Amino acid sequence: MMTNQGNRVTQGQFSFLPDLTDEQITLQIKYALDKGWALSVEYTDDPHPRNTYWEMFGNPMFDLKDPAGIMMEVNACRKTFPNYYIRVGAFSAVQGVESVTMSYIVNRPKNEPGFGLIRQETEGRTMRYTIKPYVTDKPEAERY
Repeated sequence: MMTNQGNRVTQGQFSFLPDLTDEQITLQIKYALDKGWALSVEYTDDPHPRNTYWEMFGNPMFDLKDPAGIMMEVNACRKTFPNYYIRVGAFSAVQGVESVTMSYIVNRPKNEPGFGLIRQETEGRTMRYTIKPYVTDKPEAERY
């Protein structure tokens, strides 16, 4: 049985595991580079599970051979946005389009406020549920 310790945001690979170390992140980047995948670094302060459009930090990185270049971008993004969620994404062009092959969080804010469950009664006593991140209760520049 998998449990979510501490109500952490669980998006992408490795999200139920403890945070990856820089050494483990470097190994995952090396794996993606060995497969010929392009990589990107993205960030957001809105961790809603359906928020798939994170901001890209810099440009996508094609034709890189050394994980140090991507780690340099990860660390620059961490320095610029220390209290944001940051993820690394790998894209494969095997199908003729760039499709996400691998994605995992490499930085989290110190405090993850969590989500609230919103219940709505609709026609015929039907109940609908949705979730809302508490972090979006504050304006974008004041969230963390």
